[in-house]
Order: sequence, then structure tokens, then C-alpha cells
Amino acid sequence: MNPTRLSRREFVRISASAALSTPLLQPNWLAAQSAPGRPVRFVSIGTGIRGCDLLRAARQVPQGVLVGTADLYDMHLKAGVEAYGKEVPTTRDYRSLLGRKDVDAVIVAVADFQHRRVVLDCLDAGKDVYCEKPMSHNVADGLAMVKAVAENKRIFQAGSQRVSNVVYRKAAEIYASGKLGDVHYIEGHTDRNSPSGAWVYPIALDASPETIDWATWLRDAPERPFSAERFFRWRCFADYGEGVAGDLFVHLLSGIQHVTGINAAPGRALSSGSLTHFNDGRDFPDLLATLYDYPSLTVNLHCNQNNAAGDSTIIYGSLATLIIQNNTLTVTPQDTRPESDVYSLNGWTLAAKQQYLKEWHAAHPVPPPKLGEVEAYSAPAGYDDSVAHIATFFRAVETRQRVVEDEVFGNNAAIACHMANHSYFQRAIATWDSATQTIKS
Repeated sequence: MNPTRLSRREFVRISASAALSTPLLQPNWLAAQSAPGRPVRFVSIGTGIRGCDLLRAARQVPQGVLVGTADLYDMHLKAGVEAYGKEVPTTRDYRSLLGRKDVDAVIVAVADFQHRRVVLDCLDAGKDVYCEKPMSHNVADGLAMVKAVAENKRIFQAGSQRVSNVVYRKAAEIYASGKLGDVHYIEGHTDRNSPSGAWVYPIALDASPETIDWATWLRDAPERPFSAERFFRWRCFADYGEGVAGDLFVHLLSGIQHVTGINAAPGRALSSGSLTHFNDGRDFPDLLATLYDYPSLTVNLHCNQNNAAGDSTIIYGSLATLIIQNNTLTVTPQDTRPESDVYSLNGWTLAAKQQYLKEWHAAHPVPPPKLGEVEAYSAPAGYDDSVAHIATFFRAVETRQRVVEDEVFGNNAAIACHMANHSYFQRAIATWDSATQTIKS
């Protein structure tokens, strides 16, 4: 809607529509679990922060049965058992779990730099894999994982749960309907303003080389003396993580890919940012903004760890604007009704103005249609899309049907994250070369 034409009546209409109780979208995992098939026996490799979150989600999905966990830190092993609420075998050596014939699938929730090794070991052992986001730590790792999934003919799902979220599913339905009109610009942000939001996590008092298998944890990274800070705050360091791009951009990108149907790496990425408030020895910026070029679409993302503006994705269409904020979706029609020009006539003579208006009204004798109402939808209170995403994976393990966020989808979202970091650190435009499958600048 043109803000210069927004009357008080129209403002009240929009505000009232938005304030109405919004329809509650039904959790999509319930239908999938209404008649579950055979139990899916799974193990979890990595029971730290995200690993425990996933186990809490998995215990709400009847089809899954946890039969073991692995982690390199003793407290994580205990925390995983507590999170799932069931005693299961635990081990530091995840490979001992992969040899079990009764294991169908694996949840991989280790640090980014360990994804390739662990996922390839799982695939080689004939297991289906749910791998936390971002799928890869670098382009080469992602390509190796895509190849291994195909060669082993396994089910793979990346762990960016918005792809299974009922709000994003509704957004995808609206987008596909054409209700938004032509879409050429999307923006999104995830902003936080706290030490925890910037991964300055507390360090457990018992952390030591005795309680943490540091040598094994560091196996695919440069050798360093034991560092509890690097172990607990690994997202801050390029040796192990991907910073705000891999931790936060990936959710925005996955959601946008799902809504728009895009399943490709962007052609170009240009990043800007800074490291200011949390300049504590980390490698990554605490503010990152990136412009992406997709075919006929510009995507503008930023993540700011210095301001708690929250999470939002805005899709600008020629007929309507779609906004997803947390678990609520609104669609506001654009006012595209014909209207005679006013501003440009300020430089015309009175006679010319009158002639123009006479001809305009003669050409538009029919009153314009009523402007459409604002639509709004929400997920139920307490809705957890991690439960939906885990349920989607378990059902795919049973049915052998590919998921939306498969290895190709997950890899494309990860490549976009790598491109954002490449542009920031190289201070240049990052270009995706599809022929050589590399990022160039």
C-alpha cells in the first residue's frame, strides 16, 4: 500500500484485522504420527546443547526409539540421558554404535567441522542420517556428503526445522498460489543482544582433559592445547564453526528456500559487517549483512548480536506483502487500485489538470474494488517445530520417501552461508561457479 494514500480509516482497518484472533495452524507432525508404522530405532551422536534439544523433541514422537548416545564429554552423556528420560547405553566412541544391526538411523549433532567425518561414517555403515545445520563446514565437505548419500542410497535430512514448520508450510502455499504477485525482493533478520545470543556460554566447572576427549574432538581441526573456551564456544571460531552465517543465516535461508521453492546456491553474495561488542578473541563478526543474487530475486539478510530485534522474514510481492515473525504469518494486500495522479499535476496549469482528470475518469468509470483484508495465521501456543522436523525424518526412514530438506537442499543453504563468510573475509563479492562447484571472488 502506498503510504501517501493510507487514510485513517484504512489504517484502522488494517490494525483491526491484524488484531483479530488468528487461525491456529495444526501441527503437521500429528497427522504423520496418527498411524505410525514400525518403530525407528536411532542413536544420537552429540548430546550437547542442540543434541539434548533434539532428544527432548524426539521423545514426543512415538515412532522413534532411542537406543544409544555418544559424546566426547562425560557431562554431555549424562545430560543426553536426562533429556530423553530413558536409560540407554552411552559411549565416547560413536563408531561402536554404528556396528549395531538394530540401529536404523542417527541424529548427528556435533560441531560443524565434524559433520563430514561423522556423517560419512554413518552412511558407510548403512544408516539414515539427520544432520544438524549448517550441513557442512565448507564447500568440499558438503559436496562429499551429497555424493556419499547418493552412493549409499540413504535418507538424509538437514536440521533446519523451519522446513517442517506449519507457518512456513502455509507461507509456501500462499506463495505458490500467486496471491503475492511478482516477488523480486525478500529480507530477513535474526537479532540478539545477550552474551548467550553471541555464544559466550558458561564453561562447566568440571571441564578438563579428563572429562573431555580433546584429542578426538580436535581430530579434524588444527592441533591446539586443551581449551575449554573453544570446546564450549566453538561457534565463535573458524576452525570449528561458521559464525552467524552458519548458526543463524542458515535458518533464514532454509525458510526462504522452502517458501519460494528455490533449491540452488545463490549466484552472488556481498557481505558487510563488523566485530565490535563481542570482540573477545573470536574470528567471526557480531554483525553480518549480506545481499544475495538468485535468478530474478534479491535476498537481503542480516544478523546482529548487538540488538534484540528478534526474527523476521518479509516477502515483498507486487500484490501483497507476507511477513513471518516468530510463529505468526500475516499477508497484507498492496493497494493496486487505479487512481488518478495528483503529485505530478502540481506543475501543470489549471486547464491542463482539468483536462487530464476529465479524461482519466472517463477511462475509469467503474468504482475500484474493495481492498482485500489482512490475513493472519499462527501456530498453537507452545508449538515446537523441532518435533515436526524429527517426526518428518522418522517417517521418511520408514517410507523411504525423500524429505524436502534433503542433502541437496541442505547443501545449497550451507553454500550460501559459506559465500557470506567468504565475501566478508575477502572483502569482495563471492560468486558461485556451478561448473567447478567452488566459490570465487
